[in-house]
Amino acid sequence: MSIEQLKADLLESIAGASDAAAIEQIRVAALGKQGSVSALLKTLGAMSADERQSEGPRIHALREAVTAALAARKDAIEGAALEARLAAETIDLSLPAPDRLRGSVHPISQVMDELAEIFADMGFAVAAGPEIEDDWHNFTALNMPESHPARAMHDTFYFPDTNADGREMLLRTHTSPVQIRAMLDVVKQNPGGAPLRIIAPGRVYRSDSDATHTPMFHQIEGLVIDKGIHLGHLKWTLETFLKAFFEREDIVLRLRPSYFPFTEPSVEVDVGYSLVGGKRVVGGSEGWMEVLGSGMVNRKVIAAGGLDPDEWQGFAFGTGVDRLAMLKYGMDDLRAFFDGDVRWLSHYGFAPLDVPTLSGGVGTPV
Repeated sequence: MSIEQLKADLLESIAGASDAAAIEQIRVAALGKQGSVSALLKTLGAMSADERQSEGPRIHALREAVTAALAARKDAIEGAALEARLAAETIDLSLPAPDRLRGSVHPISQVMDELAEIFADMGFAVAAGPEIEDDWHNFTALNMPESHPARAMHDTFYFPDTNADGREMLLRTHTSPVQIRAMLDVVKQNPGGAPLRIIAPGRVYRSDSDATHTPMFHQIEGLVIDKGIHLGHLKWTLETFLKAFFEREDIVLRLRPSYFPFTEPSVEVDVGYSLVGGKRVVGGSEGWMEVLGSGMVNRKVIAAGGLDPDEWQGFAFGTGVDRLAMLKYGMDDLRAFFDGDVRWLSHYGFAPLDVPTLSGGVGTPV
């Protein structure tokens, strides 16, 4: 049989193969140790140099053509089998999934939703900003000079290159830059300025890691800009928020003088707690723990936002979302939030349809 005839016969057999077993049978008959193509390859050793030069390429081309045809037909058969199986398989979406297959909402995502629900009821909108920020928005516009320790390399993740304006780029260390961007957006929409109420939840980054600190964590920033704003508005807002979040009326606040570059005056906010079973539970006044940093927005920050500080005043506050979750739901180690342990998630997770509402409750764990 000539090489051309053998090739034609093999390719015809391959094209007519109906399943993987038939393909394997043809492969063994052609390319196995005793196969027809393998037998031709063995004859090359007994040929003269001239014969080998003329017949060798033809035999090798035959082997390559058969090998390629076998692979292509095998892929086609397997693809058709997969399509048939997928067409035959069905899932009844009307039936509930077994508990072992049911996912849960991460506590951080749930607390973010709780915060948005509470502040929306108080007239706040949710604002967002880039996580890769420049040093002007992250530091300078917030009244942090170049010598401020927060700019140090051991605290901040800097990028090696600057942006088009020559500003250093970094992973934002807090959500406060959103304040500046929100004020600038208001001025862009209305050059005279306008009242502003926003919260800015999101991820932030600092070079720190232990049981209560992680390199990436979550913060929420709040900002109110209006006319005639004073510290009493700030205290009422925080008290109302904490009572709604912890779902207790016995929340007691204590404001202590502090220092933040972007607020003046600045106050640390402590909340009273009680000891229950040896653990601190927010509510009551057996002791105090710090939960928030806040204050009246510094005049320089208002000016950096494009507003006239003689006309507009405001207050700002910020806290860690992870810390709020730990206090509310009794979690001890911040690192567990990011471990992805299914047992931890099944214990602290929330039902997918358990949407926080002020009427139904903002936090009901699974």
